[in-house]
Amino acid sequence: MSSKIAIVDYGMGNLHSVARALRHVASDADVYLASDVAALDKADRIVFPGQGAMPDCMRNLQRCGLMEAVIRAADSKPLLGVCVGEQMLMQHSEEGDVPCLGIFPGTVRKFSGPQFAVNLQEQSDTSVMLVQHEARPLKVPHMGWSRVKQAKAHALWDGIEDNSYFYFVHSYYVDPAQEAISVGETVYGHNFTCAVARDNIFAVQFHPEKSGEYGLRLYRNFVNWNI
Repeated sequence: MSSKIAIVDYGMGNLHSVARALRHVASDADVYLASDVAALDKADRIVFPGQGAMPDCMRNLQRCGLMEAVIRAADSKPLLGVCVGEQMLMQHSEEGDVPCLGIFPGTVRKFSGPQFAVNLQEQSDTSVMLVQHEARPLKVPHMGWSRVKQAKAHALWDGIEDNSYFYFVHSYYVDPAQEAISVGETVYGHNFTCAVARDNIFAVQFHPEKSGEYGLRLYRNFVNWNI
């Protein structure tokens, strides 16, 4: 029997690109959008994406009647959170000052403050490279390719080189209350957690479906993940 992989459809996020990526790496699986509780409950694995403002995401999830089903699935089924889907697993978000699902302890915070650029200059008389730090405004959202440091080993990092590039688009980031659940880190203005994991849950701030070879590898690892 083929695996059933449900993508939580609550009206927020580019679900079809996620579905295409999953179908590419798991051609034998039944990959489908789940917009009701029955469709979500019958799945073997859950992908929980999100895009847009946190208050809208939480409101839509509640309005669609899927909030309790997602929480229930997170208790026992392999679940992959993507982008705002990762943020929604936290307790609270500064965006709109709203409560989240509370599956992981922590807060969703907004990027702020200066970004420190590093300039390298060669000193001609000694041929020594000098490092200068220049503070400049941090552009928000964080958009583009950034390296991901694998803070802890995990099955979903299998076959993915440490410090590989993944694609990000976000203005907020997760700040876990427990260091143990942080499994991936990125630098943008400062070091921040971009991947969290515990038991049957793995969640990332970046977009695997937009991240080329390694993004597809992460989806493939999720499809084959035995918890």
